[in-house]
Amino acid sequence: MSLAEHGAATAQLTQATASGSTFYLAMRILPPARREAMFAIYAFCRAVDDIADDYGDRDLRLRLLDEWSADLDELYAGRIRRRCAQLAEPVRRFHLDRADFEAIIDGMRMDANEDICAPDWATLDLYCDRVASAVGRLSVRAFGLADAPGPLPPNAQGLAHHLGRALQLTNVLRDLDEDAERGRLYLPREALVAVGVIDFSPNTALAHPGLAPACAEVALRARGHFEEAKRIIALCPPATVKAPALMAAAYGSILEALVARGFAPPREKVSASKMKVLLTLLRYVFA
Repeated sequence: MSLAEHGAATAQLTQATASGSTFYLAMRILPPARREAMFAIYAFCRAVDDIADDYGDRDLRLRLLDEWSADLDELYAGRIRRRCAQLAEPVRRFHLDRADFEAIIDGMRMDANEDICAPDWATLDLYCDRVASAVGRLSVRAFGLADAPGPLPPNAQGLAHHLGRALQLTNVLRDLDEDAERGRLYLPREALVAVGVIDFSPNTALAHPGLAPACAEVALRARGHFEEAKRIIALCPPATVKAPALMAAAYGSILEALVARGFAPPREKVSASKMKVLLTLLRYVFA
């Protein structure tokens, strides 16, 4: 199988996997080349995230992440290894920055190095930047908010910064129990201490009667990032922001559903509001 054939086969598999994700519709409404770029970015993120979560002991996870870094070195040197074949054309066409891919890997190294438990706000913000806003910096280029290599324009940079953090902080609140099963707790230490949590082991912290105000502080910050992201979206050409607008609508509705549900156990799963997503889709469908 040639590299082109391998890339095409990987793209088909990626689309099948992504079809169950919140981001799928946002990717599907993009023009073909931009859509394929987003599927390639998504596939990369899934691959390194799976390593951080599911691949044996810590030394093995770190070694596998190092191998991905080496593959990226080869890709940017013009020597395309098989599993990077899907990324080659998006990197060339949309000037995807090597540093942003490496930032994502660095975020996965944070998970692979140790099970994160109650990081301080600064560490949580760094984690959000690496695993979410770095994805945003790649994505805004694929969306069309930046057409040249080099630093991102202010609106593109700001959208990646704020929407990435809004989505990741929403994930923190949505995935409390799933993360606890992996021995992780991403709620910030300062917020937990403020409500009297002194044992940061995930299951103990999540059973604390003061948990709700700590989660409310995270929700408040997420809302602030959503508001700033929406302000930037309103300033941009509609064709370049239809995908992030859908992401903001979907995840914003998840955040509000989480707040309405509350954070005391048992915590039932919530999902995006189909109505809010549909209304946003109709607004941008012809952009």
